[in-house]
Amino acid sequence: MIWKPTRRAVLAGASASVALPWVARAETQYKPEYKLSVVGNRPIPLSEGAFRWAELVNERTQGRINVKVYPGSQLVGGDQTRELVAMRQGVIDMLVSSTINIAPQIREMNLFSLPFLMPDHKAFDALITGEVRADLDATLASRDSVVLAWGENGFRELSNSKRPVRKPEDLKGMKIRYAAGPIFADIFNALGANPLQMSFADLQPALSTGAVDGQENPINLFLAFKMDTLAQKYLTIWNYVADAGIFHLSKSVWDSFSPQDKEIVKACAEQAAKEQIASTRKGLGLDGDRSSLDELAKRGVQVAELTEAEKAAFREPTKPVFEKWAQTTGVDLVKKAQAAIEKRG
Repeated sequence: MIWKPTRRAVLAGASASVALPWVARAETQYKPEYKLSVVGNRPIPLSEGAFRWAELVNERTQGRINVKVYPGSQLVGGDQTRELVAMRQGVIDMLVSSTINIAPQIREMNLFSLPFLMPDHKAFDALITGEVRADLDATLASRDSVVLAWGENGFRELSNSKRPVRKPEDLKGMKIRYAAGPIFADIFNALGANPLQMSFADLQPALSTGAVDGQENPINLFLAFKMDTLAQKYLTIWNYVADAGIFHLSKSVWDSFSPQDKEIVKACAEQAAKEQIASTRKGLGLDGDRSSLDELAKRGVQVAELTEAEKAAFREPTKPVFEKWAQTTGVDLVKKAQAAIEKRG
């Protein structure tokens, strides 16, 4: 007996042939790999935050969202200032970026580089929460970037191979490397130094050969990269600017995730950012923990912890720089930031 399909069976088979490819597409809509870019490499806290974000996402999605970290800004040839543009172009999917490195493209990010705006960590926290953060998130959203969390790369302290720096005159003629952004050239010029811009990849050989005398970076980065072995024997704690770390991703990538996966990716970013902030601040004297400062002493680094009066001596000659860049950054945003800092607990 030869079986002949009924009309109902034919229709059911046709429906299945349509439905199965749709299911397959739903299961394979995610990329086999999502590229996460970050400047520098482990053990820089900013890089640690990127690796931690990737680890958490891979673990909690059971590999459904496979994130791979590309440290050292290698996807843009080591030029960290190009990462945001590359993400908009689809070269990068996810990004943990320094506000310093994206400020050349987004003027509002210069907020964190205004000299002596933030006197302490509570002031920094006031900026990465509330209305100021909401404004900055919206600014990035207009560039097709979805911000999930804010971290901290740290207050940037000054080191050099020449002499202790406790007053502006001590900086006169000193060649100081800065990462990116003309605001830093203005700051160091105002203080009588000779500022030189270069990537982080070029910094270490420049220090070892004496091409530059000094640099400015967070203390825990200084320790991680053993800058004391690169002739950096003097360090000044002046908290002149702080660098925020932004955990964000391309809007097109974000929109491709299911609602459940969006929740996971965001929660992972928030946890990684929280851990990264703790790592950045470890041993700096908060809550009585001075282990990082003690380690500097063990390595023979002379540390000058400036008093408020000494900081004021540096603040005075940089006031014109502050005023100039407040205009560039956005007067309303700067005023909002100042008000938030005033209200900090």
